[in-house]
Amino acid sequence: MSATPVKQKARKPQVLKGFRDYMPRHMILRRRIIDTFRTIFERHGFEPLDTPALEHIEVLLGKAGENEKLMYRFFDQGEREVGLRYDLTVPLARVVAMHQDALVLPFKRYHIAPVWRAEKPQRGRFREFWQCDADIVGSASMIADAEAVSIAAEALAAVGLPNFVIYISHRRLLEGIAVVSGVDPERAGTVYRSVDKLAKIGANGVLAEMTGSGVDETSARAVIDAVTETGSPEELLASLRPRMSAYEPGLKAIEDLEQLFAVLPGLGVPEQAYRLDLSLARGLDYYTGPVYEATVTEPNVGSVAGAGRYDGLVGNFLGRDIPATGMSLGLERIIEVVEEFSLLPTPPTVAQVIVPVFPDTLVDAARLAQELRLGGLRVDFSLLQNRSVGEQLKYAGRRGIPFAAIAGESELERNVVAIKNLESGEQVEVERAAVTGELAARLANAGIA
Repeated sequence: MSATPVKQKARKPQVLKGFRDYMPRHMILRRRIIDTFRTIFERHGFEPLDTPALEHIEVLLGKAGENEKLMYRFFDQGEREVGLRYDLTVPLARVVAMHQDALVLPFKRYHIAPVWRAEKPQRGRFREFWQCDADIVGSASMIADAEAVSIAAEALAAVGLPNFVIYISHRRLLEGIAVVSGVDPERAGTVYRSVDKLAKIGANGVLAEMTGSGVDETSARAVIDAVTETGSPEELLASLRPRMSAYEPGLKAIEDLEQLFAVLPGLGVPEQAYRLDLSLARGLDYYTGPVYEATVTEPNVGSVAGAGRYDGLVGNFLGRDIPATGMSLGLERIIEVVEEFSLLPTPPTVAQVIVPVFPDTLVDAARLAQELRLGGLRVDFSLLQNRSVGEQLKYAGRRGIPFAAIAGESELERNVVAIKNLESGEQVEVERAAVTGELAARLANAGIA
């Protein structure tokens, strides 16, 4: 007498807020964009690197400013306090400190991986998201910063992103503007954080925030007036030079930016793709030199890339400064824009060909599928062996598979294979020996990679 099976209570399927599943159609586009960025990074001579998702909490603390409040941190089963990485830059600094003897400086690395921040989810912003970083450690040259800007421009252009502009500034120049305006150098951090919100809260909001933090109103207004000036990089830097005459770090910042802007045209960055924006500060506390941020206004998704120079971050682990700079692409927002505007035609499936099966020619169909796979094609060998060929082809059409390679008894007797275009319905027969080349040619003509 068999036991009656106990009916299990169904569990509610759900995903944590700010997290999501990546379905196949999305992943095809996502992988294509990541592969595009990886190709660009390697074309510029950057090496791949990966690091653990979890770090000791002391590795992550004291380096992220506002992002530390958003960190996922907890005690593991060994009672060690750990945190999920909130960016890819701090782990890089730790890697350089740990493996300094094995690295050849300047060290150029790229890192494409997820990071986590417990922030409020919104359009293009999630609690788990991917960053695509390219950084140079060990070079104080502005050529390294120009490389970072040029890679960002090249990457955004490669995925067809419209209407992006890379805004460039310098933390030491902003500091100089604050100091010559009468702000106590001890309150420079307040100026950075307030001015960085100019686009969000406006001049009056920035003024209120700075004065509320103890900055004299006259000095605060002078800062706002300076950072909202407009003009070409050459004009703005020339106008600032006399004001920085008594502040050496400010003069050095002007020289840095002059060198940076001089190199960009030679690296192929279009003039309309970048501009000097003295109000740009970037929120992280570890930036020490040029900073950059790329934004897209149509659609208005805001920042899609950014970063800057952080010469002191590695020194947090080594006790001595090592110059470093880089940039980070915001993959989630970039994918959102690419999807919304269909900037990169993306097939709905990875399969290029389906090989349907017949009851009496199953083994021959399997051989054909394997032959096409060995020829470099992505082949779906049909699993619907109890269905008619017509039903198998309808299934392939619903999935978006573009071609079928059909080898029934009649085709096998004549040593041919029927190739059917599942969108147009066109069908031709080709010699068995030529089927792989013919399919490859038809896929290429249809623009299907």
